[in-house]
Amino acid sequence: MVCPYAETCGGCPHRGMSEEQYRETKTAAFRRILSGIKTDFSFGKPIFVADGTRRRAAMTFRRRKGKITLGFNEAASDNVVDCESCALLTPKLNAVLPDIRCLLSEVCALPFTEKRKGKKSVQFFLESGDVWLCEADNGVDIVLEFAFPLELGHRMAIFELAQKFDGIIRISHCRRPDAEAEPIVEKTTPYVKIADTFVYIPAGTFLQPSREGERALVALVLKYLGETSGRIADLFCGVGTFSYPLARNPDNKILAVDSSERLLEGFRRTVNKNMISNIEIKTKNLFKYPLDENELKGFNAVVFDPPRAGAAAQTTRLAALPDGERPEKIIAVSCNPGTFVNDAGTLLSAGYKLVEVTMVDQFIYSNHSELVALFTK
Repeated sequence: MVCPYAETCGGCPHRGMSEEQYRETKTAAFRRILSGIKTDFSFGKPIFVADGTRRRAAMTFRRRKGKITLGFNEAASDNVVDCESCALLTPKLNAVLPDIRCLLSEVCALPFTEKRKGKKSVQFFLESGDVWLCEADNGVDIVLEFAFPLELGHRMAIFELAQKFDGIIRISHCRRPDAEAEPIVEKTTPYVKIADTFVYIPAGTFLQPSREGERALVALVLKYLGETSGRIADLFCGVGTFSYPLARNPDNKILAVDSSERLLEGFRRTVNKNMISNIEIKTKNLFKYPLDENELKGFNAVVFDPPRAGAAAQTTRLAALPDGERPEKIIAVSCNPGTFVNDAGTLLSAGYKLVEVTMVDQFIYSNHSELVALFTK
Protein backbone atom coordinates (compact mmCIF):
# COMPACT_ATOMS: atom_id res chain seq x y z
CA MET A 1 0.00 0.00 0.00
CA VAL A 2 1.30 3.47 -0.89
CA CYS A 3 2.01 5.69 2.12
CA PRO A 4 2.59 9.46 1.77
CA TYR A 5 4.70 9.47 4.94
CA ALA A 6 6.99 6.57 4.03
CA GLU A 7 10.09 8.73 3.49
CA THR A 8 9.90 10.44 6.89
CA CYS A 9 7.96 8.18 9.29
CA GLY A 10 10.17 5.76 11.20
CA GLY A 11 7.53 3.03 11.54
CA CYS A 12 8.02 1.30 8.17
CA PRO A 13 11.70 1.35 7.14
CA HIS A 14 11.16 -1.23 4.35
CA ARG A 15 7.96 0.14 2.81
CA GLY A 16 9.80 1.41 -0.25
CA MET A 17 10.66 -2.14 -1.38
CA SER A 18 8.62 -4.24 -3.78
CA GLU A 19 6.64 -6.98 -2.05
CA GLU A 20 8.94 -9.68 -3.43
CA GLN A 21 12.09 -7.84 -2.38
CA TYR A 22 10.65 -7.13 1.06
CA ARG A 23 9.74 -10.76 1.70
CA GLU A 24 13.15 -11.97 0.58
CA THR A 25 14.90 -9.37 2.76
CA LYS A 26 12.76 -10.16 5.82
CA THR A 27 13.21 -13.92 5.46
CA ALA A 28 16.98 -13.60 4.96
CA ALA A 29 17.32 -11.39 8.06
CA PHE A 30 15.25 -13.87 10.08
CA ARG A 31 17.38 -16.81 9.00
CA ARG A 32 20.56 -14.84 9.68
CA ILE A 33 19.54 -14.28 13.30
CA LEU A 34 18.61 -17.94 13.77
CA SER A 35 21.95 -19.05 12.33
CA GLY A 36 23.17 -18.59 15.90
CA ILE A 37 21.39 -21.84 16.80
CA LYS A 38 24.01 -24.57 16.44
CA THR A 39 21.87 -27.50 15.36
CA ASP A 40 19.97 -28.67 12.28
CA PHE A 41 16.26 -27.85 12.13
CA SER A 42 13.63 -27.11 9.51
CA PHE A 43 12.14 -23.76 8.57
CA GLY A 44 8.39 -23.71 8.08
CA LYS A 45 6.92 -21.68 5.22
CA PRO A 46 6.95 -18.01 6.34
CA ILE A 47 3.58 -16.39 6.99
CA PHE A 48 3.20 -12.78 5.87
CA VAL A 49 0.34 -10.73 7.30
CA ALA A 50 -1.26 -8.22 4.93
CA ASP A 51 -0.90 -4.45 5.16
CA GLY A 52 -3.72 -2.48 6.80
CA THR A 53 -4.37 -5.08 9.52
CA ARG A 54 -2.79 -3.53 12.64
CA ARG A 55 -5.52 -3.35 15.29
CA ARG A 56 -3.24 -1.96 18.01
CA ALA A 57 -0.90 1.03 17.86
CA ALA A 58 0.73 3.74 19.97
CA MET A 59 0.67 7.26 18.52
CA THR A 60 2.30 10.44 19.81
CA PHE A 61 0.74 13.88 19.96
CA ARG A 62 2.09 17.41 20.29
CA ARG A 63 0.31 20.75 20.69
CA ARG A 64 2.01 23.82 19.30
CA LYS A 65 0.30 27.20 18.85
CA GLY A 66 -3.09 25.56 19.33
CA LYS A 67 -2.54 22.95 16.60
CA ILE A 68 -2.52 19.21 17.30
CA THR A 69 0.07 17.01 15.61
CA LEU A 70 -0.79 13.30 15.84
CA GLY A 71 1.32 10.53 14.37
CA PHE A 72 4.57 8.62 14.71
CA ASN A 73 8.17 9.63 15.27
CA GLU A 74 10.50 10.26 12.39
CA ALA A 75 13.30 7.72 12.02
CA ALA A 76 15.91 8.31 14.77
CA SER A 77 14.20 11.54 15.83
CA ASP A 78 11.83 13.02 18.40
CA ASN A 79 9.99 14.88 15.66
CA VAL A 80 6.42 13.69 15.12
CA VAL A 81 5.15 13.06 11.60
CA ASP A 82 1.57 14.33 11.41
CA CYS A 83 -0.42 11.41 9.95
CA GLU A 84 -3.96 11.86 8.68
CA SER A 85 -4.04 8.08 8.22
CA CYS A 86 -1.65 5.13 8.47
CA ALA A 87 -1.32 2.36 5.91
CA LEU A 88 -0.54 -0.15 8.67
CA LEU A 89 -3.76 0.43 10.61
CA THR A 90 -7.15 -1.18 10.09
CA PRO A 91 -9.84 0.93 8.38
CA LYS A 92 -11.71 1.29 11.69
CA LEU A 93 -8.66 2.73 13.47
CA ASN A 94 -8.02 5.16 10.62
CA ALA A 95 -11.68 6.18 10.71
CA VAL A 96 -11.46 7.36 14.35
CA LEU A 97 -8.26 9.42 13.96
CA PRO A 98 -10.23 12.65 13.25
CA ASP A 99 -12.25 12.04 16.44
CA ILE A 100 -9.04 11.55 18.41
CA ARG A 101 -7.68 14.84 17.09
CA CYS A 102 -10.89 16.55 18.16
CA LEU A 103 -10.64 14.96 21.61
CA LEU A 104 -6.99 15.99 22.04
CA SER A 105 -7.73 19.55 20.92
CA GLU A 106 -10.40 19.85 23.60
CA VAL A 107 -8.30 18.30 26.38
CA CYS A 108 -5.24 20.39 25.51
CA ALA A 109 -7.29 23.60 25.37
CA LEU A 110 -8.42 23.21 28.99
CA PRO A 111 -5.95 24.28 31.71
CA PHE A 112 -4.41 21.94 34.25
CA THR A 113 -3.65 23.19 37.76
CA GLU A 114 -0.41 22.56 39.58
CA LYS A 115 -0.74 23.03 43.33
CA ARG A 116 2.43 24.21 45.02
CA LYS A 117 2.88 24.01 48.77
CA GLY A 118 2.77 27.46 50.32
CA LYS A 119 2.40 29.15 46.95
CA LYS A 120 -0.36 30.06 44.57
CA SER A 121 -1.59 27.36 42.20
CA VAL A 122 -0.22 27.61 38.68
CA GLN A 123 -2.23 26.84 35.56
CA PHE A 124 -0.64 25.27 32.48
CA PHE A 125 -1.70 23.51 29.28
CA LEU A 126 -0.90 20.02 28.08
CA GLU A 127 1.68 20.02 25.27
CA SER A 128 2.41 16.35 24.55
CA GLY A 129 1.58 12.74 25.29
CA ASP A 130 0.70 9.42 23.73
CA VAL A 131 -2.47 7.73 22.54
CA TRP A 132 -2.91 3.96 22.62
CA LEU A 133 -5.41 2.61 20.11
CA CYS A 134 -6.90 -0.87 20.12
CA GLU A 135 -9.62 -2.15 17.83
CA ALA A 136 -11.79 -4.59 19.75
CA ASP A 137 -14.41 -6.60 17.91
CA ASN A 138 -17.19 -4.21 19.00
CA GLY A 139 -15.42 -0.84 18.68
CA VAL A 140 -12.25 1.12 19.31
CA ASP A 141 -10.64 1.39 22.76
CA ILE A 142 -8.54 4.51 23.46
CA VAL A 143 -6.05 5.22 26.27
CA LEU A 144 -4.67 8.74 26.66
CA GLU A 145 -1.25 8.78 28.32
CA PHE A 146 0.25 11.90 29.92
CA ALA A 147 1.71 12.62 33.32
CA PHE A 148 -0.96 14.91 34.76
CA PRO A 149 -4.18 13.90 36.55
CA LEU A 150 -7.41 14.74 34.76
CA GLU A 151 -9.49 17.46 36.37
CA LEU A 152 -13.26 17.74 36.41
CA GLY A 153 -13.36 19.93 33.32
CA HIS A 154 -11.32 17.44 31.31
CA ARG A 155 -13.50 14.55 32.42
CA MET A 156 -16.69 16.39 31.48
CA ALA A 157 -15.28 17.31 28.07
CA ILE A 158 -14.20 13.72 27.39
CA PHE A 159 -17.61 12.41 28.45
CA GLU A 160 -19.52 14.85 26.25
CA LEU A 161 -17.35 14.29 23.19
CA ALA A 162 -17.43 10.50 23.60
CA GLN A 163 -21.19 10.49 23.01
CA LYS A 164 -20.55 11.91 19.50
CA PHE A 165 -17.91 9.34 18.57
CA ASP A 166 -19.71 6.34 17.08
CA GLY A 167 -16.60 4.21 16.57
CA ILE A 168 -15.01 4.76 20.00
CA ILE A 169 -16.53 2.73 22.83
CA ARG A 170 -14.11 3.46 25.69
CA ILE A 171 -11.73 6.29 26.60
CA SER A 172 -9.28 5.87 29.48
CA HIS A 173 -6.32 7.74 30.95
CA CYS A 174 -3.02 6.66 32.48
CA ARG A 175 -0.11 8.74 33.76
CA ARG A 176 2.73 6.48 32.60
CA PRO A 177 3.12 3.37 30.40
CA ASP A 178 3.30 0.90 33.31
CA ALA A 179 0.37 2.45 35.24
CA GLU A 180 -3.14 1.05 35.31
CA ALA A 181 -5.44 2.86 32.91
CA GLU A 182 -8.52 4.47 34.44
CA PRO A 183 -11.65 4.31 32.24
CA ILE A 184 -13.26 7.76 31.93
CA VAL A 185 -16.07 6.75 29.58
CA GLU A 186 -17.13 3.19 28.80
CA LYS A 187 -20.17 2.97 26.57
CA THR A 188 -19.80 -0.80 26.37
CA THR A 189 -17.02 -3.15 27.45
CA PRO A 190 -14.61 -3.92 24.60
CA TYR A 191 -14.19 -7.58 23.72
CA VAL A 192 -12.34 -9.80 21.27
CA LYS A 193 -13.44 -13.23 20.19
CA ILE A 194 -10.87 -15.99 20.67
CA ALA A 195 -11.77 -19.59 19.79
CA ASP A 196 -15.49 -18.70 19.81
CA THR A 197 -15.16 -17.19 23.31
CA PHE A 198 -16.04 -13.54 23.99
CA VAL A 199 -13.03 -12.21 25.89
CA TYR A 200 -13.64 -8.86 27.61
CA ILE A 201 -10.47 -6.80 27.81
CA PRO A 202 -9.37 -4.17 30.36
CA ALA A 203 -8.04 -0.81 29.16
CA GLY A 204 -4.47 -1.02 27.91
CA THR A 205 -4.50 -4.81 27.53
CA PHE A 206 -1.82 -6.35 25.33
CA LEU A 207 -3.19 -8.12 22.27
CA GLN A 208 -1.42 -9.55 19.25
CA PRO A 209 -0.95 -6.68 16.75
CA SER A 210 -3.42 -8.12 14.25
CA ARG A 211 -6.25 -10.64 14.20
CA GLU A 212 -4.64 -12.30 11.19
CA GLY A 213 -1.33 -12.65 13.03
CA GLU A 214 -3.07 -14.01 16.10
CA ARG A 215 -4.85 -16.65 14.04
CA ALA A 216 -1.58 -17.64 12.37
CA LEU A 217 0.18 -18.07 15.74
CA VAL A 218 -2.70 -20.10 17.17
CA ALA A 219 -2.82 -22.32 14.08
CA LEU A 220 0.92 -23.03 14.35
CA VAL A 221 0.70 -23.84 18.07
CA LEU A 222 -2.12 -26.29 17.40
CA LYS A 223 -0.27 -27.76 14.41
CA TYR A 224 2.89 -28.36 16.47
CA LEU A 225 0.88 -29.78 19.35
CA GLY A 226 -0.61 -32.34 16.95
CA GLU A 227 -2.06 -35.36 18.70
CA THR A 228 -0.41 -34.50 22.02
CA SER A 229 -2.99 -33.87 24.73
CA GLY A 230 -3.32 -33.90 28.50
CA ARG A 231 -1.84 -31.34 30.89
CA ILE A 232 -0.58 -28.26 29.05
CA ALA A 233 1.08 -25.18 30.55
CA ASP A 234 0.42 -21.83 28.84
CA LEU A 235 3.16 -19.58 30.24
CA PHE A 236 3.07 -15.78 29.83
CA CYS A 237 -0.56 -16.44 28.86
CA GLY A 238 -1.79 -12.83 28.58
CA VAL A 239 -5.52 -12.68 27.80
CA GLY A 240 -5.57 -16.40 26.98
CA THR A 241 -4.71 -16.27 23.28
CA PHE A 242 -3.57 -19.90 23.34
CA SER A 243 -5.42 -21.16 26.43
CA TYR A 244 -8.87 -20.83 24.87
CA PRO A 245 -8.14 -22.80 21.68
CA LEU A 246 -6.15 -25.40 23.64
CA ALA A 247 -9.06 -25.82 26.06
CA ARG A 248 -11.47 -26.68 23.24
CA ASN A 249 -10.09 -30.23 23.42
CA PRO A 250 -11.85 -31.67 26.50
CA ASP A 251 -8.91 -34.03 27.02
CA ASN A 252 -6.66 -31.05 27.82
CA LYS A 253 -6.15 -29.45 31.23
CA ILE A 254 -4.62 -26.00 30.86
CA LEU A 255 -2.54 -24.16 33.47
CA ALA A 256 -2.40 -20.50 32.37
CA VAL A 257 0.25 -18.36 34.11
CA ASP A 258 1.02 -14.64 33.92
CA SER A 259 2.18 -11.86 36.26
CA SER A 260 -0.64 -9.33 35.78
CA GLU A 261 -3.29 -9.88 38.43
CA ARG A 262 -5.56 -7.27 36.85
CA LEU A 263 -5.38 -8.96 33.45
CA LEU A 264 -5.90 -12.41 34.95
CA GLU A 265 -8.89 -11.17 36.93
CA GLY A 266 -10.64 -10.50 33.63
CA PHE A 267 -9.41 -13.85 32.30
CA ARG A 268 -11.00 -15.61 35.30
CA ARG A 269 -14.29 -13.79 34.83
CA THR A 270 -14.43 -14.84 31.18
CA VAL A 271 -13.55 -18.46 32.02
CA ASN A 272 -16.22 -18.57 34.74
CA LYS A 273 -18.86 -16.84 32.62
CA ASN A 274 -18.31 -19.32 29.79
CA MET A 275 -18.09 -22.25 32.22
CA ILE A 276 -14.74 -23.42 30.87
CA SER A 277 -13.78 -26.04 33.41
CA ASN A 278 -10.40 -27.14 32.02
CA ILE A 279 -8.46 -23.86 32.44
CA GLU A 280 -6.72 -23.13 35.74
CA ILE A 281 -5.28 -19.61 36.11
CA LYS A 282 -2.29 -18.74 38.27
CA THR A 283 -0.60 -15.40 39.00
CA LYS A 284 3.18 -15.59 39.01
CA ASN A 285 6.12 -13.49 37.81
CA LEU A 286 7.90 -16.02 35.62
CA PHE A 287 10.94 -13.78 35.24
CA LYS A 288 11.64 -13.82 38.98
CA TYR A 289 9.84 -16.98 40.04
CA PRO A 290 9.64 -19.46 37.14
CA LEU A 291 7.71 -22.70 37.61
CA ASP A 292 10.02 -25.08 39.44
CA GLU A 293 10.53 -28.83 39.13
CA ASN A 294 7.56 -29.69 41.34
CA GLU A 295 5.24 -27.28 39.54
CA LEU A 296 6.33 -28.59 36.11
CA LYS A 297 5.68 -32.23 36.94
CA GLY A 298 3.17 -34.11 34.80
CA PHE A 299 2.83 -31.74 31.86
CA ASN A 300 2.53 -33.29 28.41
CA ALA A 301 3.31 -29.99 26.69
CA VAL A 302 4.43 -26.47 27.53
CA VAL A 303 3.65 -23.37 25.46
CA PHE A 304 5.44 -20.13 26.29
CA ASP A 305 5.08 -16.66 24.75
CA PRO A 306 7.25 -14.18 26.69
CA PRO A 307 7.81 -10.47 26.09
CA ARG A 308 10.83 -9.37 24.05
CA ALA A 309 13.19 -10.12 26.96
CA GLY A 310 12.65 -13.85 26.42
CA ALA A 311 12.12 -16.66 28.92
CA ALA A 312 15.64 -17.32 30.23
CA ALA A 313 14.64 -18.17 33.80
CA GLN A 314 11.82 -20.48 32.75
CA THR A 315 13.76 -22.31 30.02
CA THR A 316 16.55 -22.90 32.55
CA ARG A 317 14.03 -24.63 34.83
CA LEU A 318 12.64 -26.66 31.93
CA ALA A 319 16.15 -27.70 30.94
CA ALA A 320 16.86 -28.86 34.50
CA LEU A 321 13.96 -31.33 34.58
CA PRO A 322 14.91 -35.02 34.89
CA ASP A 323 14.36 -37.01 31.69
CA GLY A 324 11.30 -38.76 33.06
CA GLU A 325 9.60 -35.49 34.03
CA ARG A 326 10.08 -33.63 30.76
CA PRO A 327 7.07 -32.62 28.66
CA GLU A 328 6.77 -34.41 25.36
CA LYS A 329 6.72 -31.07 23.50
CA ILE A 330 7.72 -27.48 24.16
CA ILE A 331 6.25 -24.87 21.81
CA ALA A 332 7.91 -21.46 21.88
CA VAL A 333 6.26 -18.32 20.58
CA SER A 334 8.58 -15.32 20.38
CA CYS A 335 8.40 -11.71 19.19
CA ASN A 336 12.20 -11.43 19.42
CA PRO A 337 14.23 -13.98 17.42
CA GLY A 338 17.40 -12.74 19.16
CA THR A 339 16.30 -13.76 22.66
CA PHE A 340 14.71 -16.90 21.21
CA VAL A 341 18.19 -17.99 20.09
CA ASN A 342 19.30 -17.83 23.74
CA ASP A 343 16.24 -19.73 24.99
CA ALA A 344 16.69 -22.36 22.29
CA GLY A 345 20.35 -22.79 23.25
CA THR A 346 19.34 -23.50 26.85
CA LEU A 347 16.87 -26.19 25.81
CA LEU A 348 19.21 -27.73 23.24
CA SER A 349 22.07 -27.96 25.75
CA ALA A 350 19.79 -30.05 27.95
CA GLY A 351 19.05 -32.52 25.16
CA TYR A 352 15.84 -31.17 23.64
CA LYS A 353 15.52 -31.34 19.85
CA LEU A 354 14.50 -28.29 17.81
CA VAL A 355 12.26 -29.65 15.06
CA GLU A 356 10.95 -26.62 13.16
CA VAL A 357 10.73 -22.81 13.33
CA THR A 358 8.18 -20.75 11.38
CA MET A 359 8.36 -16.99 10.92
CA VAL A 360 5.16 -14.95 11.25
CA ASP A 361 5.58 -11.44 9.86
CA GLN A 362 3.13 -9.44 11.97
CA PHE A 363 5.30 -6.32 12.13
CA ILE A 364 4.91 -5.39 8.47
CA TYR A 365 7.69 -3.39 6.78
CA SER A 366 9.68 -3.24 10.03
CA ASN A 367 12.84 -5.03 11.15
CA HIS A 368 10.87 -7.10 13.67
CA SER A 369 9.43 -10.58 13.19
CA GLU A 370 7.67 -13.21 15.26
CA LEU A 371 8.07 -16.98 15.31
CA VAL A 372 6.68 -20.27 16.57
CA ALA A 373 9.04 -23.20 17.24
CA LEU A 374 8.63 -26.85 18.19
CA PHE A 375 10.98 -28.67 20.58
CA THR A 376 10.64 -32.36 21.41
CA LYS A 377 12.31 -34.62 23.96
